[in-house]
Amino acid sequence: MMQRKYRIARLVYALVETAVTVVSFLLAYGIRDHLPLAYFGELFPFRDYVGLLLVVVLLWNGLALLIQRQPALSAGDRLDMVKETALLVFLGGVLISAAIFLLKYHYISRPFILIFVLVNFLLRLAFRLFAARGVTRFGRLVSGDRNLLIVGSGDRAARVAAVLEEAGSWGYHLVGIVPESPEAVPDSRLEDYPRIPLSRIGEAIKKHTVDEVIFVVSKDALAGLEEIFLLCEEEGVKTRVMLSFFPHVTSKVYLEALQDLPLLTFTTTPQNDYLLLVKNGIDLVLACVLLVLTAPLLALIALLVKTTSKGPIVFKQIRCGLGGREFVFYKFRSMVENAEATRSRLQHLNEMSGPVFKIGKDPRCTPVGRFLRKFSLDELPQLINILKGDMSFVGPRPPLPGEVENYQRWQRRRLRMKPGLTCLWQVRGRNEIDFDEWMKLDLQYIDNWSLLLDVKIALKTIPIVLLGKGT
Repeated sequence: MMQRKYRIARLVYALVETAVTVVSFLLAYGIRDHLPLAYFGELFPFRDYVGLLLVVVLLWNGLALLIQRQPALSAGDRLDMVKETALLVFLGGVLISAAIFLLKYHYISRPFILIFVLVNFLLRLAFRLFAARGVTRFGRLVSGDRNLLIVGSGDRAARVAAVLEEAGSWGYHLVGIVPESPEAVPDSRLEDYPRIPLSRIGEAIKKHTVDEVIFVVSKDALAGLEEIFLLCEEEGVKTRVMLSFFPHVTSKVYLEALQDLPLLTFTTTPQNDYLLLVKNGIDLVLACVLLVLTAPLLALIALLVKTTSKGPIVFKQIRCGLGGREFVFYKFRSMVENAEATRSRLQHLNEMSGPVFKIGKDPRCTPVGRFLRKFSLDELPQLINILKGDMSFVGPRPPLPGEVENYQRWQRRRLRMKPGLTCLWQVRGRNEIDFDEWMKLDLQYIDNWSLLLDVKIALKTIPIVLLGKGT
Protein backbone atom coordinates (compact mmCIF):
# COMPACT_ATOMS: atom_id res chain seq x y z
CA MET A 1 0.00 0.00 0.00
CA MET A 2 2.08 2.90 1.28
CA GLN A 3 5.34 1.01 0.71
CA ARG A 4 5.01 1.43 -3.05
CA LYS A 5 4.73 5.19 -2.58
CA TYR A 6 7.73 5.15 -0.29
CA ARG A 7 9.82 3.24 -2.81
CA ILE A 8 8.91 5.70 -5.55
CA ALA A 9 9.66 8.59 -3.20
CA ARG A 10 13.06 7.18 -2.28
CA LEU A 11 13.92 6.65 -5.95
CA VAL A 12 12.95 10.19 -6.90
CA TYR A 13 14.73 11.56 -3.86
CA ALA A 14 17.92 9.65 -4.70
CA LEU A 15 17.83 10.89 -8.30
CA VAL A 16 17.46 14.50 -7.17
CA GLU A 17 20.27 14.13 -4.64
CA THR A 18 22.45 12.67 -7.38
CA ALA A 19 21.66 15.72 -9.51
CA VAL A 20 22.60 17.95 -6.55
CA THR A 21 25.94 16.15 -6.30
CA VAL A 22 26.62 16.61 -10.02
CA VAL A 23 25.70 20.31 -9.84
CA SER A 24 27.96 20.73 -6.79
CA PHE A 25 30.82 19.11 -8.71
CA LEU A 26 30.33 21.44 -11.70
CA LEU A 27 30.05 24.53 -9.49
CA ALA A 28 33.17 23.56 -7.54
CA TYR A 29 35.12 23.12 -10.79
CA GLY A 30 33.92 26.51 -12.03
CA ILE A 31 34.81 28.24 -8.75
CA ARG A 32 38.27 26.65 -8.66
CA ASP A 33 38.83 27.59 -12.30
CA HIS A 34 38.23 31.28 -11.54
CA LEU A 35 40.25 31.44 -8.32
CA PRO A 36 43.77 32.90 -8.53
CA LEU A 37 45.51 29.94 -6.87
CA ALA A 38 48.78 29.96 -8.78
CA TYR A 39 50.53 28.14 -5.93
CA PHE A 40 48.50 25.00 -6.61
CA GLY A 41 49.22 25.01 -10.30
CA GLU A 42 47.01 25.05 -13.36
CA LEU A 43 43.64 23.31 -13.28
CA PHE A 44 43.46 20.36 -15.69
CA PRO A 45 40.62 20.22 -18.29
CA PHE A 46 37.25 18.99 -17.06
CA ARG A 47 37.47 15.81 -19.16
CA ASP A 48 40.18 14.63 -16.78
CA TYR A 49 37.66 14.92 -13.91
CA VAL A 50 34.83 12.92 -15.50
CA GLY A 51 36.04 9.64 -13.98
CA LEU A 52 36.24 11.28 -10.56
CA LEU A 53 32.68 12.55 -10.98
CA LEU A 54 31.41 9.01 -11.59
CA VAL A 55 33.25 7.73 -8.51
CA VAL A 56 31.86 10.59 -6.40
CA VAL A 57 28.28 9.89 -7.52
CA LEU A 58 28.57 6.19 -6.66
CA LEU A 59 30.32 6.84 -3.35
CA TRP A 60 27.88 9.55 -2.25
CA ASN A 61 24.88 7.34 -3.02
CA GLY A 62 26.44 4.45 -1.14
CA LEU A 63 27.12 6.63 1.90
CA ALA A 64 23.59 8.03 1.74
CA LEU A 65 22.23 4.49 1.85
CA LEU A 66 24.26 3.79 4.98
CA ILE A 67 23.83 7.10 6.81
CA GLN A 68 20.57 8.79 5.88
CA ARG A 69 17.45 7.49 7.62
CA GLN A 70 14.75 7.46 4.91
CA PRO A 71 14.90 11.22 4.23
CA ALA A 72 12.09 11.11 1.68
CA LEU A 73 9.49 9.73 4.07
CA SER A 74 9.13 12.33 6.80
CA ALA A 75 10.00 15.86 7.71
CA GLY A 76 12.47 14.64 10.32
CA ASP A 77 14.55 16.65 12.78
CA ARG A 78 16.57 19.50 11.26
CA LEU A 79 19.54 18.99 13.57
CA ASP A 80 19.68 15.31 12.58
CA MET A 81 19.64 16.34 8.92
CA VAL A 82 22.58 18.69 9.49
CA LYS A 83 24.53 15.97 11.32
CA GLU A 84 23.80 13.29 8.71
CA THR A 85 24.66 15.59 5.81
CA ALA A 86 27.88 16.74 7.46
CA LEU A 87 28.90 13.14 8.23
CA LEU A 88 28.18 11.97 4.68
CA VAL A 89 30.08 14.78 3.00
CA PHE A 90 32.98 14.59 5.48
CA LEU A 91 33.42 10.82 5.07
CA GLY A 92 33.11 11.11 1.31
CA GLY A 93 35.72 13.88 1.22
CA VAL A 94 38.12 11.86 3.40
CA LEU A 95 37.75 8.71 1.27
CA ILE A 96 38.20 10.60 -2.01
CA SER A 97 41.24 12.48 -0.66
CA ALA A 98 42.79 9.23 0.62
CA ALA A 99 42.23 7.53 -2.74
CA ILE A 100 43.82 10.45 -4.61
CA PHE A 101 46.84 10.34 -2.31
CA LEU A 102 47.31 6.55 -2.44
CA LEU A 103 46.83 6.32 -6.22
CA LYS A 104 49.02 9.40 -6.78
CA TYR A 105 46.49 11.24 -8.94
CA HIS A 106 48.45 14.48 -8.62
CA TYR A 107 46.59 16.17 -11.45
CA ILE A 108 43.45 16.46 -9.31
CA SER A 109 43.33 19.81 -7.56
CA ARG A 110 43.22 19.59 -3.74
CA PRO A 111 41.50 23.00 -3.42
CA PHE A 112 38.86 21.68 -5.84
CA ILE A 113 38.08 18.78 -3.48
CA LEU A 114 37.72 21.17 -0.54
CA ILE A 115 35.48 23.52 -2.52
CA PHE A 116 33.34 20.61 -3.72
CA VAL A 117 32.88 19.30 -0.17
CA LEU A 118 31.75 22.73 1.07
CA VAL A 119 29.45 23.41 -1.89
CA ASN A 120 27.95 19.93 -1.76
CA PHE A 121 27.27 20.23 1.97
CA LEU A 122 25.42 23.52 1.51
CA LEU A 123 23.40 22.45 -1.54
CA ARG A 124 22.61 18.98 -0.18
CA LEU A 125 21.48 20.37 3.17
CA ALA A 126 19.40 23.05 1.45
CA PHE A 127 17.68 20.41 -0.67
CA ARG A 128 16.96 18.15 2.30
CA LEU A 129 15.45 21.03 4.31
CA PHE A 130 13.36 22.13 1.34
CA ALA A 131 12.22 18.56 0.62
CA ALA A 132 11.28 18.05 4.28
CA ARG A 133 8.94 21.03 4.12
CA GLY A 134 7.39 19.73 0.91
CA VAL A 135 6.65 16.17 2.03
CA THR A 136 2.88 16.68 1.84
CA ARG A 137 2.98 18.14 -1.66
CA PHE A 138 5.47 15.54 -2.83
CA GLY A 139 3.47 12.62 -1.40
CA ARG A 140 0.32 13.72 -3.16
CA LEU A 141 2.25 14.33 -6.35
CA VAL A 142 3.36 10.68 -6.36
CA SER A 143 -0.15 9.20 -6.53
CA GLY A 144 -2.74 11.82 -5.58
CA ASP A 145 -5.32 11.82 -2.78
CA ARG A 146 -6.88 8.54 -1.61
CA ASN A 147 -10.18 8.37 0.32
CA LEU A 148 -10.58 5.27 2.46
CA LEU A 149 -13.17 3.45 4.56
CA ILE A 150 -12.38 0.99 7.35
CA VAL A 151 -14.77 -1.91 7.90
CA GLY A 152 -14.16 -2.92 11.51
CA SER A 153 -14.45 -1.51 15.00
CA GLY A 154 -11.91 -3.17 17.27
CA ASP A 155 -8.36 -2.51 18.42
CA ARG A 156 -6.79 -3.41 15.08
CA ALA A 157 -9.18 -1.09 13.24
CA ALA A 158 -8.09 1.72 15.60
CA ARG A 159 -4.43 0.96 14.86
CA VAL A 160 -5.06 1.07 11.11
CA ALA A 161 -6.87 4.40 11.53
CA ALA A 162 -3.90 5.80 13.47
CA VAL A 163 -1.47 4.75 10.72
CA LEU A 164 -3.66 6.36 8.05
CA GLU A 165 -3.86 9.52 10.13
CA GLU A 166 -0.06 9.71 10.25
CA ALA A 167 0.05 9.12 6.48
CA GLY A 168 -2.19 12.11 5.80
CA SER A 169 0.74 13.99 4.27
CA TRP A 170 0.85 11.29 1.60
CA GLY A 171 -2.71 11.94 0.50
CA TYR A 172 -4.52 9.33 2.60
CA HIS A 173 -7.84 10.48 4.06
CA LEU A 174 -10.03 8.28 6.25
CA VAL A 175 -13.64 9.28 5.55
CA GLY A 176 -15.34 6.96 8.03
CA ILE A 177 -15.65 3.76 10.04
CA VAL A 178 -18.08 0.96 9.15
CA PRO A 179 -18.79 -1.40 12.13
CA GLU A 180 -18.92 -5.01 10.94
CA SER A 181 -22.34 -5.48 12.56
CA PRO A 182 -25.04 -3.28 14.16
CA GLU A 183 -24.13 -4.76 17.57
CA ALA A 184 -20.42 -3.94 17.32
CA VAL A 185 -19.18 -1.26 19.75
CA PRO A 186 -16.36 0.77 18.14
CA ASP A 187 -13.08 1.27 19.98
CA SER A 188 -12.95 4.58 21.85
CA ARG A 189 -10.08 5.73 19.60
CA LEU A 190 -12.48 5.68 16.64
CA GLU A 191 -15.01 8.09 18.13
CA ASP A 192 -13.75 11.09 16.13
CA TYR A 193 -14.43 9.42 12.77
CA PRO A 194 -17.86 9.40 11.08
CA ARG A 195 -19.70 6.12 11.70
CA ILE A 196 -21.41 4.61 8.65
CA PRO A 197 -23.91 1.73 8.94
CA LEU A 198 -22.99 -1.39 6.98
CA SER A 199 -26.26 -1.17 5.07
CA ARG A 200 -25.36 2.27 3.71
CA ILE A 201 -21.79 1.61 2.64
CA GLY A 202 -22.77 1.82 -1.05
CA GLU A 203 -24.08 5.36 -0.56
CA ALA A 204 -20.96 6.33 1.37
CA ILE A 205 -18.69 5.04 -1.41
CA LYS A 206 -20.44 7.30 -3.91
CA LYS A 207 -20.87 10.30 -1.62
CA HIS A 208 -17.24 10.42 -0.42
CA THR A 209 -15.66 9.12 -3.65
CA VAL A 210 -14.06 6.24 -1.76
CA ASP A 211 -10.99 4.76 -3.46
CA GLU A 212 -10.24 1.91 -1.07
CA VAL A 213 -12.00 -0.14 1.61
CA ILE A 214 -9.92 -1.88 4.27
CA PHE A 215 -11.52 -4.84 6.07
CA VAL A 216 -10.20 -5.23 9.62
CA VAL A 217 -12.45 -7.95 10.97
CA SER A 218 -12.20 -11.51 12.26
CA LYS A 219 -12.21 -14.44 9.86
CA ASP A 220 -15.73 -15.37 11.04
CA ALA A 221 -17.09 -11.88 10.35
CA LEU A 222 -15.29 -11.78 6.99
CA ALA A 223 -17.36 -14.67 5.68
CA GLY A 224 -20.54 -12.63 6.11
CA LEU A 225 -19.28 -9.63 4.15
CA GLU A 226 -19.28 -11.22 0.71
CA GLU A 227 -21.94 -8.80 -0.58
CA ILE A 228 -19.76 -5.85 0.41
CA PHE A 229 -16.85 -7.32 -1.54
CA LEU A 230 -19.06 -7.74 -4.61
CA LEU A 231 -20.32 -4.18 -4.24
CA CYS A 232 -16.74 -2.82 -4.12
CA GLU A 233 -15.80 -4.96 -7.12
CA GLU A 234 -18.73 -3.59 -9.13
CA GLU A 235 -17.87 -0.03 -8.12
CA GLY A 236 -14.20 -0.56 -9.01
CA VAL A 237 -13.18 0.18 -5.43
CA LYS A 238 -9.93 -1.44 -4.26
CA THR A 239 -10.40 -3.73 -1.26
CA ARG A 240 -7.79 -4.83 1.27
CA VAL A 241 -8.04 -7.35 4.09
CA MET A 242 -5.94 -7.01 7.22
CA LEU A 243 -4.63 -10.41 8.24
CA SER A 244 -5.80 -11.04 11.79
CA PHE A 245 -6.30 -14.78 11.52
CA PHE A 246 -3.28 -15.42 13.74
CA PRO A 247 -3.49 -12.58 16.29
CA HIS A 248 -0.43 -13.64 18.31
CA VAL A 249 1.97 -13.96 15.37
CA THR A 250 4.70 -11.29 15.50
CA SER A 251 6.30 -12.20 12.17
CA LYS A 252 6.44 -9.70 9.33
CA VAL A 253 3.79 -10.65 6.79
CA TYR A 254 3.94 -10.08 3.06
CA LEU A 255 2.54 -11.54 -0.13
CA GLU A 256 4.77 -13.02 -2.79
CA ALA A 257 4.25 -15.34 -5.73
CA LEU A 258 5.51 -18.76 -6.73
CA GLN A 259 5.11 -18.19 -10.48
CA ASP A 260 1.36 -17.43 -10.61
CA LEU A 261 0.56 -18.92 -7.17
CA PRO A 262 0.10 -16.33 -4.37
CA LEU A 263 1.84 -17.17 -1.09
CA LEU A 264 1.19 -15.45 2.22
CA THR A 265 4.59 -15.25 3.93
CA PHE A 266 5.40 -14.82 7.63
CA THR A 267 9.00 -14.06 8.61
CA THR A 268 10.96 -12.74 11.58
CA THR A 269 14.28 -12.35 9.76
CA PRO A 270 15.60 -9.69 7.33
CA GLN A 271 14.15 -10.16 3.84
CA ASN A 272 15.73 -7.31 1.86
CA ASP A 273 17.53 -9.46 -0.69
CA TYR A 274 19.32 -6.49 -2.25
CA LEU A 275 20.89 -5.30 1.02
CA LEU A 276 21.75 -8.86 2.04
CA LEU A 277 23.50 -9.27 -1.31
CA VAL A 278 25.46 -6.08 -0.64
CA LYS A 279 26.38 -7.42 2.82
CA ASN A 280 27.66 -10.68 1.30
CA GLY A 281 29.61 -8.79 -1.38
CA ILE A 282 31.27 -6.56 1.21
CA ASP A 283 32.18 -9.65 3.26
CA LEU A 284 33.88 -11.35 0.32
CA VAL A 285 35.81 -8.28 -0.86
CA LEU A 286 36.90 -7.24 2.63
CA ALA A 287 37.95 -10.79 3.55
CA CYS A 288 40.12 -11.01 0.42
CA VAL A 289 41.76 -7.66 1.16
CA LEU A 290 42.41 -8.48 4.82
CA LEU A 291 43.88 -11.89 4.01
CA VAL A 292 46.37 -10.24 1.66
CA LEU A 293 47.22 -7.42 4.08
CA THR A 294 47.59 -9.69 7.10
CA ALA A 295 49.49 -12.49 5.33
CA PRO A 296 52.83 -11.64 7.07
CA LEU A 297 51.06 -11.49 10.45
CA LEU A 298 49.33 -14.81 9.79
CA ALA A 299 52.65 -16.42 8.95
CA LEU A 300 54.25 -15.02 12.13
CA ILE A 301 51.40 -16.26 14.35
CA ALA A 302 51.51 -19.68 12.70
CA LEU A 303 55.25 -19.89 13.42
CA LEU A 304 54.76 -18.87 17.08
CA VAL A 305 51.96 -21.39 17.64
CA LYS A 306 53.96 -24.18 16.01
CA THR A 307 57.22 -23.56 17.88
CA THR A 308 55.85 -22.86 21.36
CA SER A 309 53.52 -25.82 21.94
CA LYS A 310 52.60 -29.21 20.59
CA GLY A 311 49.60 -29.64 18.32
CA PRO A 312 48.22 -28.28 15.05
CA ILE A 313 48.57 -24.63 14.10
CA VAL A 314 44.91 -24.21 13.24
CA PHE A 315 42.19 -25.48 15.56
CA LYS A 316 39.21 -26.92 13.64
CA GLN A 317 35.80 -27.37 15.19
CA ILE A 318 32.28 -28.12 13.98
CA ARG A 319 29.99 -25.13 14.50
CA CYS A 320 26.40 -24.32 13.50
CA GLY A 321 25.86 -21.70 10.82
CA LEU A 322 22.85 -20.33 8.97
CA GLY A 323 19.73 -22.30 9.89
CA GLY A 324 21.80 -24.69 12.01
CA ARG A 325 23.88 -26.01 9.07
CA GLU A 326 27.15 -27.42 10.35
CA PHE A 327 30.50 -26.18 9.02
CA VAL A 328 34.20 -26.42 9.89
CA PHE A 329 35.22 -23.44 12.02
CA TYR A 330 38.85 -22.24 12.00
CA LYS A 331 40.92 -20.56 14.73
CA PHE A 332 44.59 -20.36 15.58
CA ARG A 333 45.11 -22.92 18.34
CA SER A 334 45.36 -21.07 21.65
CA MET A 335 45.16 -24.04 24.03
CA VAL A 336 47.13 -27.13 24.82
CA GLU A 337 46.77 -30.10 22.50
CA ASN A 338 44.30 -32.12 24.63
CA ALA A 339 42.17 -29.16 25.74
CA GLU A 340 38.83 -30.64 24.65
CA ALA A 341 39.45 -33.85 26.61
CA THR A 342 39.96 -31.92 29.88
CA ARG A 343 36.86 -29.73 29.55
CA SER A 344 34.68 -31.89 31.78
CA ARG A 345 37.13 -31.50 34.68
CA LEU A 346 36.88 -27.69 34.44
CA GLN A 347 33.09 -27.48 34.30
CA HIS A 348 32.97 -25.94 37.80
CA LEU A 349 34.95 -22.93 36.49
CA ASN A 350 32.38 -22.08 33.81
CA GLU A 351 31.48 -18.37 34.01
CA MET A 352 28.47 -18.48 31.66
CA SER A 353 24.91 -19.54 32.33
CA GLY A 354 23.02 -21.76 29.89
CA PRO A 355 24.62 -24.35 27.62
CA VAL A 356 27.71 -22.25 26.83
CA PHE A 357 31.12 -23.07 28.36
CA LYS A 358 33.46 -20.10 28.89
CA ILE A 359 36.30 -19.41 31.31
CA GLY A 360 37.84 -15.95 31.43
CA LYS A 361 41.32 -17.15 32.45
CA ASP A 362 41.24 -20.63 30.99
CA PRO A 363 44.13 -22.72 32.46
CA ARG A 364 44.30 -24.69 29.21
CA CYS A 365 45.57 -21.63 27.29
CA THR A 366 49.21 -21.51 26.26
CA PRO A 367 51.18 -18.27 26.90
CA VAL A 368 51.08 -17.42 23.19
CA GLY A 369 47.43 -18.45 23.01
CA ARG A 370 46.53 -16.15 25.90
CA PHE A 371 48.09 -13.23 24.04
CA LEU A 372 46.30 -14.16 20.81
CA ARG A 373 42.95 -14.36 22.57
CA LYS A 374 43.49 -11.07 24.39
CA PHE A 375 43.77 -9.23 21.07
CA SER A 376 41.40 -11.57 19.17
CA LEU A 377 44.24 -12.59 16.83
CA ASP A 378 43.20 -16.23 17.12
CA GLU A 379 40.05 -15.33 15.16
CA LEU A 380 41.94 -14.31 11.98
CA PRO A 381 41.59 -17.73 10.24
CA GLN A 382 37.84 -17.13 10.23
CA LEU A 383 38.46 -14.86 7.24
CA ILE A 384 38.59 -18.18 5.35
CA ASN A 385 35.16 -19.06 6.77
CA ILE A 386 33.89 -15.75 5.42
CA LEU A 387 35.38 -16.45 1.98
CA LYS A 388 33.69 -19.88 1.99
CA GLY A 389 30.35 -18.23 2.78
CA ASP A 390 29.95 -19.91 6.16
CA MET A 391 30.27 -16.65 8.10
CA SER A 392 30.01 -12.89 7.86
CA PHE A 393 31.97 -10.10 9.54
CA VAL A 394 28.96 -9.13 11.67
CA GLY A 395 26.39 -11.59 12.97
CA PRO A 396 25.62 -13.86 15.94
CA ARG A 397 28.60 -15.93 17.00
CA PRO A 398 28.48 -19.54 15.67
CA PRO A 399 27.52 -21.99 18.44
CA LEU A 400 28.53 -25.61 18.96
CA PRO A 401 26.01 -28.31 17.94
CA GLY A 402 25.81 -29.43 21.57
CA GLU A 403 24.84 -25.93 22.65
CA VAL A 404 22.14 -25.71 19.98
CA GLU A 405 20.61 -28.99 21.18
CA ASN A 406 19.98 -27.33 24.56
CA TYR A 407 18.52 -24.10 23.15
CA GLN A 408 15.01 -23.14 24.11
CA ARG A 409 12.70 -22.73 21.10
CA TRP A 410 12.83 -18.91 21.10
CA GLN A 411 16.64 -18.98 21.17
CA ARG A 412 16.89 -20.98 17.93
CA ARG A 413 15.82 -17.95 15.89
CA ARG A 414 19.35 -16.56 16.27
CA LEU A 415 20.45 -19.28 13.82
CA ARG A 416 18.43 -17.57 11.04
CA MET A 417 21.18 -15.01 10.40
CA LYS A 418 24.61 -15.93 9.06
CA PRO A 419 27.07 -16.08 12.01
CA GLY A 420 29.78 -13.46 12.28
CA LEU A 421 33.16 -12.50 13.70
CA THR A 422 31.56 -9.88 15.94
CA CYS A 423 28.09 -9.03 17.18
CA LEU A 424 26.21 -6.92 19.72
CA TRP A 425 27.22 -9.34 22.48
CA GLN A 426 30.89 -8.74 21.65
CA VAL A 427 30.60 -4.97 22.07
CA ARG A 428 28.21 -4.96 25.05
CA GLY A 429 30.35 -6.79 27.57
CA ARG A 430 31.00 -10.38 26.43
CA ASN A 431 31.35 -12.51 29.60
CA GLU A 432 29.69 -9.81 31.72
CA ILE A 433 26.37 -10.68 30.02
CA ASP A 434 24.48 -13.85 30.93
CA PHE A 435 23.33 -16.35 28.33
CA ASP A 436 19.70 -15.20 28.05
CA GLU A 437 20.74 -11.58 27.59
CA TRP A 438 23.25 -12.70 24.95
CA MET A 439 20.48 -14.47 23.05
CA LYS A 440 18.21 -11.41 23.33
CA LEU A 441 20.97 -9.18 21.93
CA ASP A 442 21.35 -11.51 18.95
CA LEU A 443 17.60 -11.39 18.31
CA GLN A 444 17.68 -7.60 18.70
CA TYR A 445 20.36 -7.50 16.01
CA ILE A 446 18.26 -9.66 13.67
CA ASP A 447 15.09 -7.62 14.26
CA ASN A 448 16.85 -4.30 13.63
CA TRP A 449 19.41 -5.38 11.03
CA SER A 450 20.69 -2.86 8.52
CA LEU A 451 24.00 -2.16 6.82
CA LEU A 452 24.43 0.88 9.06
CA LEU A 453 24.02 -1.29 12.16
CA ASP A 454 26.75 -3.62 10.81
CA VAL A 455 29.05 -0.63 10.32
CA LYS A 456 28.38 0.62 13.88
CA ILE A 457 29.11 -2.79 15.42
CA ALA A 458 32.30 -3.17 13.35
CA LEU A 459 33.52 0.30 14.38
CA LYS A 460 32.82 -0.43 18.06
CA THR A 461 34.72 -3.71 17.78
CA ILE A 462 37.95 -2.05 16.61
CA PRO A 463 38.85 -0.32 19.93
CA ILE A 464 37.91 -3.49 21.85
CA VAL A 465 40.43 -5.47 19.81
CA LEU A 466 43.17 -2.80 19.92
CA LEU A 467 42.81 -2.35 23.69
CA GLY A 468 43.08 -6.09 24.27
CA LYS A 469 39.61 -6.60 25.77
CA GLY A 470 39.20 -9.98 24.07
CA THR A 471 38.92 -13.21 26.03
